[in-house]
Amino acid sequence: MIQVPAVPGTRTRTSRTRRRTSALVAALVLPASAGLALVTAPGAGAATLPTAPATVTGVGSGKCVDARAAATGNGTAVQQYTCNGSSAQQWQFTATDSGYYRIGAGSAPAQVWDVTNVSTADSALTQLWLYGGGANQQWLPVQEASGAFHFVNRNSGKCLDVPGASVADSVQLQQYTCNGTAAQSFNVSGSDGGGPTDPPAGTPDFGPNVTVFDPSMSASSIQSKVTSVYNQQVNNEFGTQRQALLFTPGTYNVDIPVGYYTQVSGLGLSPDQVNITGGGIHVAGHTSDGNATQNFWRDVENMSLSPSSGSTMWAISQADPFRRMDVHGGMLLYDNTHGSSGNWSSGGYIGNSRITGQITSGTQQQFLTKNSSMGSWNGSNWNMVFVGDQGAPGNTFPSPPYTTVGQSPVSKEKPFIYVDGSGNWQVFNPALRTNVQGPDWVNGTSPGTSIPIDQFYIVKPGDTATTINAALSSGKNLIVTPGVYHLSAPLNITRANTVVLGLGMATLVPDNGVTAITTADVDGIDIAGLLISANTTNSATLMQVGPAGSTASHAANPTTLQDVFFRVGGDIAGKATTSLVVNSANVIGDHLWLWRGDHSNGVGWNTNPAAQGLIVNGADVTMYGLFVEHYEKYQTTWNGNGGRTYFYQSETPYDVPDQGSWTTSGGDLGYASYKVANSVTSHEAWGLGIYAYLRDHPNLVLGHAIETPTSAGVKFHDMVTTVLGGAGNINHVIDQTGPAVTASHSHDTWTTYP
Repeated sequence: MIQVPAVPGTRTRTSRTRRRTSALVAALVLPASAGLALVTAPGAGAATLPTAPATVTGVGSGKCVDARAAATGNGTAVQQYTCNGSSAQQWQFTATDSGYYRIGAGSAPAQVWDVTNVSTADSALTQLWLYGGGANQQWLPVQEASGAFHFVNRNSGKCLDVPGASVADSVQLQQYTCNGTAAQSFNVSGSDGGGPTDPPAGTPDFGPNVTVFDPSMSASSIQSKVTSVYNQQVNNEFGTQRQALLFTPGTYNVDIPVGYYTQVSGLGLSPDQVNITGGGIHVAGHTSDGNATQNFWRDVENMSLSPSSGSTMWAISQADPFRRMDVHGGMLLYDNTHGSSGNWSSGGYIGNSRITGQITSGTQQQFLTKNSSMGSWNGSNWNMVFVGDQGAPGNTFPSPPYTTVGQSPVSKEKPFIYVDGSGNWQVFNPALRTNVQGPDWVNGTSPGTSIPIDQFYIVKPGDTATTINAALSSGKNLIVTPGVYHLSAPLNITRANTVVLGLGMATLVPDNGVTAITTADVDGIDIAGLLISANTTNSATLMQVGPAGSTASHAANPTTLQDVFFRVGGDIAGKATTSLVVNSANVIGDHLWLWRGDHSNGVGWNTNPAAQGLIVNGADVTMYGLFVEHYEKYQTTWNGNGGRTYFYQSETPYDVPDQGSWTTSGGDLGYASYKVANSVTSHEAWGLGIYAYLRDHPNLVLGHAIETPTSAGVKFHDMVTTVLGGAGNINHVIDQTGPAVTASHSHDTWTTYP
């Protein structure tokens, strides 16, 4: 980690340079199949095991016990593998005597778990073998307090074990001296405590990656599922697993840590219809020192929190929406439990929420709260922006750097799923509001429209561009359930007022260079809760809102993008020239992160090329919470008149190879992060933070962070420039105005321009 020189009046901090953490154990529990009969295992603590074939899932790995290559012959390895619902992961429990079971393949029950060579040694492997009554083929399931089991071999007295506590696919299981670790703990679908019961009656089919909880379910089964999902996702930064945990109205005493690609949401029309007590909902730093600068891609919505501690820790960075929440107590936006040497955080967004106590920002470098209510706010580093809030501090930029705008001029909140008093599932689509201050739900039902769930096509793993576009063409809205969806053609949204709502960071990957989403120039489209991730064949654009040349006014019913995120590289060597192009007028962007990957896989100047993040061509476009980072040319280009931005955060690319590769055709050193075209006569922006971290060549120069024409109608308020880790130079804040920042003078501000 790189130490950044201290900013006067602040603590010395490490840079936002991403740091991959080592893998921890993970777990996954699958819901029980409907109608499973149960049998009690004598002598095993009254444990119950299913009589129908069941799934066995490692608490330590989150992987399913699996017959390698779906084989059943003698000698087939019994391994762990990503859960996929196949017959290779179905196991038949048949009692022998004294509480022991033979555990056979669901498709060939006589082929059972067998310790090779009748061994009693540690590390002896397991396989399938025709059952012959051998003690090495019998296992005692011992139920643990959590409801999970460890399996003790009758011959050796040793436990079924994942070697080295591995979380990798295709690791053959072994026996090992019982030690009580998660590597020897397994959940069994259909057992009493191994996971939640079936979803409530009337629940739509949301596919395999959505779990719906009901207050009638046991607290232990709910906690088991929540914990296992977190263990699977806690270090799954670039994995393909996606999860949504949905809670029907009621009160739940549960502890909910939130990992990558996980959404936790209430299903009430009001946040207060779902109340989480006990441990509450929380996110800690991702490293042992509490660093949270890689805590991306997680989502919490539409719930009331009453944690026993009185405080909610939400130590996050980009792409972590916290929406429509009622927090009884305070909030910490950083991890204060692991010391203060490296617990930096780089968020963030809170919207349409009420926090009754104090929000403490701590190590957060920047943050936006929008249309929210707070008891008070404490803390500041570089760029804290408050728009349409109640209880926010006054505008004191730059000391402390608070930018406060009293009202959101035009706003539309994110749609959400709820269950009404008659048990009907619906999607609530909030109405457009103007001059907004505070949450829309505190004084009664939010203004908006309820849409019955049968007007939605529920996209599930296995759907394709063909099936999804067919649903759109038939007039359906979309709920995109958690998963990774490869698209052979763009999703083409042409009907006015179409709602596309993603769950669990549902991810769209365009194949063969196509655009993932295109829209017509029509009223009222709402796209929310999606991650669009570039593939290895270059896409000219990842998403286009309206065709080129769009001119229609949509002031009364604009298209809105909420919690839509873009990624080029990091998971694979993705390529995309431009991430988002907005051609339609009056579009509202509400929390967008456009990111060219700077760490992990497929990262390099020529490996994950991405020229520009956002291009706005439409008139009167408004952006709240705009994060754009590491693109190789302009991060944001604004060509349309009447644009507004409330909060902007951006970093230079880390990997510029030389100054010549990062000089404009007009001779400017580097590419401004935020560029307003010379033809623009009206534009306004508040609270912009632009940081240089030119890691590979620290002597490189960015001539100016913001580029704009000089016009009475173009105005900028409250700008911050910073050099991270002594790597880079920014000569001016905006055009030729504002002081330089360098390794020795790493931070400065400019209050207004012109």
